[in-house]
Amino acid sequence: MYAAMTAVAAETLALKALGFLVNSPEALDRFLAESGSDVLNLRARAAEPEFLAAVMDFLLADDNTAGAFCDSEGLEPAMLHRARRALPGAAPG
Repeated sequence: MYAAMTAVAAETLALKALGFLVNSPEALDRFLAESGSDVLNLRARAAEPEFLAAVMDFLLADDNTAGAFCDSEGLEPAMLHRARRALPGAAPG
């Protein structure tokens, strides 16, 4: 079992994930459609832990996108789950 990730570390990872999405037009379009957000407010919303949780939820919902992000950052997929649990709205467990 891994130690819990801090909220700050989780937010940092989620910001990296958001940057990944911004540089992946197809993934960004899907994220914007699913989140109801738009390109114009991404920067402002990036400061909201709840929005960063939505970024992680989006990644975790698609193995291909999550895998591409993990590959780009040299991360184990478990890190995404740890980050999500440290952000608001995570299921207990």
